[in-house]
Amino acid sequence: MSIAFTSTSTPFHPVRTVTAPVNTKPSAFPPCSPCSTSAFSNPNKVWFRNQRKSPPLFSTHIKCAAGGGVVSEIDETQFSDVVLKSERPVLVEFVATWCGPCRLIAPAVQSLAQEYQDKLVVVKIDHDANPRLIEEYKVYGLPALIVFRNGQEVAGSRREGAITKAKLKEYVDKILESASIA
Repeated sequence: MSIAFTSTSTPFHPVRTVTAPVNTKPSAFPPCSPCSTSAFSNPNKVWFRNQRKSPPLFSTHIKCAAGGGVVSEIDETQFSDVVLKSERPVLVEFVATWCGPCRLIAPAVQSLAQEYQDKLVVVKIDHDANPRLIEEYKVYGLPALIVFRNGQEVAGSRREGAITKAKLKEYVDKILESASIA
């Protein structure tokens, strides 16, 4: 494709011709985490690089609300049953589909959920779909991590921003240790 810039109102001649490569080949858009949810259940779906809509980051399908190594997405209606009434500590990850750091830590959180499935329930809450929870728990930055135990937020468990897998594990170990002492 060639585009020539010309002007008839000025004495200048065309300065340059711009040739833009056109990429028409589709590329498969792989999932960003080894998640077993149904978010990427259609392997035949093809995404084009210049397509504005991106594949879903989160699945609304809840495989197991009680943990089991799967990071489940819950909403305001499930929060009380899954988080506040849980017998095990619950790590709540507040995320958004448009949040780059949220996507960055998704594999680490998924790995943590699998590794700590006997000690900890891990859930995520979509920031945009659950404004009441965002306001109630005063979530100002994303991703935000909060640990709940016995229906209460564990003091000092709030963390905002991206975190490495090693730091995430260190953070959870510290919180679980302090929660078991209290």
